[in-house]
Amino acid sequence: MTMFRNFKRIRPWEVALTMVVMALPLVPANPITGFGSLVRHAHAAEILKPDTSRLVSIGGDVTEIVYALGEEKRLIARDSTSLYPKEATKLPDVGYMRALSPEGILAVNPTAIIAVEGSGPPEALAVLRNASLPFETVPQHYDRDGILKKIEIVGALLGVPEKAKTLEDKVAADLDAAIADSAKRPEAERKRVLFVLSNQNGKIMASGSNTAADGIIKLTGAVNAISGFSGYKSVTDEAIIEAKPDVILIMDREGPLSMSDEDLLKQPAISLTPAAGHKAIVRMDGLHLLGFGPRTASAIRELNAAIYGG
Repeated sequence: MTMFRNFKRIRPWEVALTMVVMALPLVPANPITGFGSLVRHAHAAEILKPDTSRLVSIGGDVTEIVYALGEEKRLIARDSTSLYPKEATKLPDVGYMRALSPEGILAVNPTAIIAVEGSGPPEALAVLRNASLPFETVPQHYDRDGILKKIEIVGALLGVPEKAKTLEDKVAADLDAAIADSAKRPEAERKRVLFVLSNQNGKIMASGSNTAADGIIKLTGAVNAISGFSGYKSVTDEAIIEAKPDVILIMDREGPLSMSDEDLLKQPAISLTPAAGHKAIVRMDGLHLLGFGPRTASAIRELNAAIYGG
């Protein structure tokens, strides 16, 4: 785990509590008076706890963790990427996580907001942070420890660290088993996977390093066919041909960004790849595949089976 296990992330209310405690006199020797001082300390800590009774969750992975902790009764709204579990879709939708409207979020009268890193735009987050509400940002790292850290942070904000630890242990054991199984595959047998985010106007947008797609491909015991850049970018036909992907991986979705297998295989560059020759196209639910939440071990197994069979 990261340094978070050694010390909790300092929040404003924790700083205030520290100042209160430092300002108080030492507990006197008189046991009765000392007991009263301890009660005051506990009372101060209770007062300064953030109110999370009306929580807005931004990010499908964060919302999923709240449900996995059994704390969904606190949720009053969620963003449009929060589609699992199905019950979450019954909550009011405050918009896409990267195009948030602070007015829409504040209109539901939240007492706290929790958002995954990468939510935005920045000016919207600035308004929300200045709204005198607890606002927690959950770091996004596309690996095993990143998932466990998310659980820990959500549990700490909600005041249920014991529940979070139980969930962490369960998720860690599942991840370790799935990752160990993938790691058994010999390097020479690992297939090259090209993740296609979109195909707009004949331009393929693929995933480089430091992306959720890159992370899940590696955890599955495969190789990201595209390298040399970070994030999601449009790639040239030459780059796709040189990448020689054995498998094309895409999200299974509807709408203007959806792609049929036929349309994808018609792309000049794609048509010249080993993946096209074998019609090896894998589709998976986007949140399950790229969410890096409690179900990631399941996503690793599903993707592994789709790429290698079994």
